[in-house]
Amino acid sequence: MPPLRVEYRPFRCRARRAIAAVFALTAALAGLADTAHAAPETFNTALPVPKGEFIFREQFLYKRASDDPSPADREVEVVGGISVLGYGVSGDLAVFGVVPYLHKSLDVTLSGGERVMRTTTGIGDARLFARYTVFHDDAPGRTFRIAPFAGLEVPTGDDDDSDAQGRLPATLQLGSASWDPFAGVVATYQTLAYEIDAAVSYQINTAGDEFTLGDVARGDASLQYRLWPRRLSGGVPGFLYGVLEANLIYQDRNEIAGTDDPNSGGVTLFLSPGLQYVTRRWVLEAVVQLPAFQDLNGTALEDDFTVRAGFRFNF
Repeated sequence: MPPLRVEYRPFRCRARRAIAAVFALTAALAGLADTAHAAPETFNTALPVPKGEFIFREQFLYKRASDDPSPADREVEVVGGISVLGYGVSGDLAVFGVVPYLHKSLDVTLSGGERVMRTTTGIGDARLFARYTVFHDDAPGRTFRIAPFAGLEVPTGDDDDSDAQGRLPATLQLGSASWDPFAGVVATYQTLAYEIDAAVSYQINTAGDEFTLGDVARGDASLQYRLWPRRLSGGVPGFLYGVLEANLIYQDRNEIAGTDDPNSGGVTLFLSPGLQYVTRRWVLEAVVQLPAFQDLNGTALEDDFTVRAGFRFNF
């Protein structure tokens, strides 16, 4: 009698699907596949934009700040969208353009006790920058990259809007009327299960029309951890990541006609939980920035929260 043969086909099929999924993710990490990937939601990543490809990101923004210690009892809301277009010039060099479209409103109590709302809507100042990978270490299932970046914020937004009360406050204007250089460096470590990003940057805000925003220094960190599927297998259309980010931001005092404004600037730390759903070519994302610590100067207005939600895709 011939020996009895037992085939574990279901097991083999599951194993093949798991191996295929791991190989696909590993290939993407090693740069062998041009795919979308998890990334920070409040700052940039060091992962490359494939040569000759574009990446487009649209984030919808809602920000509220209302903790005003002054008698003016100010409440500020910002609603809008931030459009980002990136292009891979080479495997190491990518260039980006960022254009915000915003509606800003200020509820304020005037000195006579009257409560008024002041608003402005339009394109804000655009940001143009380049990012270059100076170091990368790729291996099966992981990659580590370091990429400095530098650019310029250009005065594309109106800086002289006015209403029935007169010219709007400089901080409510859509633009700054100044050309502001910035630079920094970002590092990314990505594996099959998670990604860690960290960045530091500094922006020099130059003089506008009798008003100068304070320089901004910031440090950012992000963890994206794969929540689903917990076990890799074939046929999964996408991956769900939990996101936790921290943003430490220091802003110097503003200047008005060459004199420091004592009610501006300070330090804020945001903690930002979020989610990302990542497929091969597109990403859905949402994050809430919550101020964990604020040490502002004088009567500078404190943030309540910021909500960002949007999408990203490669083409």
